[in-house]
Amino acid sequence: MSVSAKPKRRGGREERRARGNETAPSKPYVTRKIPCFEVLDEAGYQLLEENADTILEEIGIEFRDMPEALEILAKGGALVDGERVRFPRGLCRSIIQASAPAEYTHHSRNPEKNVQIGGKNTVFVPAYGSPFVFDLDKGRRYATLEDFHNFVKLAYSSPSLHLSGGTICEPVDVPVNKRHLDMLYAHIKYSDKPFMGSVTAPERAQDTVDMIKIIAGDNFINPETGRPRTYATSLINANSPMTFDDTMLGAAKVYAENNQACIITPFILAGAMSPVTVAGTAAQSLAEAMAGMTFVQLVNPGAPVVFGSFASSMSMQSGAPTFGTPEPALVLYIMAGLARRLGVPFRSGGGLCGSKLPDAQAASEALSTLMPAVMAGVNFVLHTAGWMEGGLAMGYEKFMMDVDQAAMMEIVMGGVDLSENGQAMDAIREVGPGVHFLGCAHTQANFKSAFYRSPLTDNNSFEQWESEGSLDHAQRANIRWKKVLEEYQPPHLDPLIDESLLEFIKQRKDSMPDAAY
Repeated sequence: MSVSAKPKRRGGREERRARGNETAPSKPYVTRKIPCFEVLDEAGYQLLEENADTILEEIGIEFRDMPEALEILAKGGALVDGERVRFPRGLCRSIIQASAPAEYTHHSRNPEKNVQIGGKNTVFVPAYGSPFVFDLDKGRRYATLEDFHNFVKLAYSSPSLHLSGGTICEPVDVPVNKRHLDMLYAHIKYSDKPFMGSVTAPERAQDTVDMIKIIAGDNFINPETGRPRTYATSLINANSPMTFDDTMLGAAKVYAENNQACIITPFILAGAMSPVTVAGTAAQSLAEAMAGMTFVQLVNPGAPVVFGSFASSMSMQSGAPTFGTPEPALVLYIMAGLARRLGVPFRSGGGLCGSKLPDAQAASEALSTLMPAVMAGVNFVLHTAGWMEGGLAMGYEKFMMDVDQAAMMEIVMGGVDLSENGQAMDAIREVGPGVHFLGCAHTQANFKSAFYRSPLTDNNSFEQWESEGSLDHAQRANIRWKKVLEEYQPPHLDPLIDESLLEFIKQRKDSMPDAAY
């Protein structure tokens, strides 16, 4: 057959894209079937635990501007000197292990999307806290409430993201003291996945709890325990080094009192907020996290807590945070192991990068932070999707690129199929030596689900790629996020609940003047 007589290729871009969108049914969370990677032996872990106890006992942690917190800690056995709190060796560990749950259920307004936090379970969560957004069409700009709505919709439409998130971006077109109400409403209105609460002031944490009570109704209290069910997992950052402030402590107290989960996270830029070494950063992080978790357990024994860790390296030339480097990966592996030894769920980050564009640097650094999170056994992977520019920007294209990676990681965590079908011995017997497997019965039965099909990557010939516009990965992601938003359909929300939420929001907004703090 001559070249000119070759049959014309059928299908084309749309058909391949449609095939790429065929995904397995969405799971509310991932249960890993692979072991966790360890970088330390028993002696190494013990050394760091001893160093953390030394920090807590000799140096102490400052709890600033909240006398009530000092009283709670003193009653729990800590030694209070002004705002400096020292903990007798082993006290924090004993308090945490006595009451903090190893796993808990984070409820959603849709019970089918409840997630299990802890144990062998992993949830992927969008990025958090960016004041800017970026897309290829408009570039970098301040985030608006419309952007926030868009990202909630994208997260809802992404099967590999298990929580709607928290402050996915900061909507700067809404007053600071009121925007948390709009953000919480967006999570409830445009998604039925679990969400994170507000932590920027104790009263905003209380607003979160009050809105949860509206959507949960009679289900808020568990009749078997008499305690509130957990509908929010919220981020409480230590003000490293070795300090907690009244904003974070106040929010943590509100959530703890209402049995809502707190992620206690030392937020560390190594070299500035901790020593430059892996072991030093790990010991300090453990000390800070245990102090915060101890406070939560003293407020309400049994309230869910998550051991958090966020440690990045820094450029010694500019002082800027760096991502995708090996040292923070080692810290992450160590902290995950320390959390397992403590017996509480663990949170860290993945999908991080310092790039200003959805480019090769963004992809490389994001995977270099997501893969350690997966291999370490992180339970709550915050910043999975969208993070750019060291957290300053939330990227539309980057979001879609990261979601694609998260879907792949879910398959990795699923481990190896050793069933009869997975072993494929019938296929090997059928085909035999020197023949291909394309037409055998096993291939025909499994070809649709055998391999992950990315909706973004291009694996066609150069000629085919060129004929379809010579698009790069970011350009394809640009098309993808617009298509997802165009096809978005909101989940059902009871009109009476919706009305009650809007009434509550109006009442709260009317009760205070606009403020920029």
